[in-house]
Amino acid sequence: MGSSLINITPLLPVALAILVAVGATVAWLGRLGHGPAVVTACVRAAVQLGAVSVVITWVLTLPVAIAAFVLLMYGVATFTAGRRITGGQGGWWWAGIPIAAGTVPVLALLMACQVISTDGLVVIPIAGILLGGCMTATTLAGKRARDELAQRHGEVEAALSIGLLPRSARLEICRPAAAQSLVPALDQTRTVGLVTLPGAFVGMLLGGATPLAAGVVQLVVLIALLAAEAVACVATIELAARDTWP
Repeated sequence: MGSSLINITPLLPVALAILVAVGATVAWLGRLGHGPAVVTACVRAAVQLGAVSVVITWVLTLPVAIAAFVLLMYGVATFTAGRRITGGQGGWWWAGIPIAAGTVPVLALLMACQVISTDGLVVIPIAGILLGGCMTATTLAGKRARDELAQRHGEVEAALSIGLLPRSARLEICRPAAAQSLVPALDQTRTVGLVTLPGAFVGMLLGGATPLAAGVVQLVVLIALLAAEAVACVATIELAARDTWP
């Protein structure tokens, strides 16, 4: 078995095991604090992708199953981002608001304009891309906003003392740092085709599409992802400014 991009050979597990060991060892030696997490993340990725590969054919045959699968992705994204932001404390479910705020309108617009079909084979990967991007943007914006508000609490108090409302005072402190969460998406969009050829583009080419068609698909994905992440970032900053996170 194989493809023009990845060759599935007996040495593939060996190569993957070496890469996992390198990542974990470097993280441990560099005292990044993520050595074991590298191993568990890779193992989880293998297990989860294996499970998805088994059930995806069945899921694509039933509209209810498609909706349930998207909701499952949304729930996992919310839990992951929320736990990162709150450090495992309560209130992680608030992360679901910016993730939904970024994903749902963009996905609905693409479907309403018939840019994408309602076929499960299209909806699931597009929804997954949007949810993943919004999860990352929400996590980064939430963490940075909370850290800024905690470290610069005195400046918030000073802003309140000169008459600013609580929301405005917190926005002045946390928004500049939290807004940096949008930089990865901006850089990815700015440098596409010059630094990297993203997965959607390469996948379309491997599937037999013309370079023009592949470019259009990738352009839609990048612009939709940037719009979704921008909404998620703003919503997250707003929640932080309103002191919603515990």
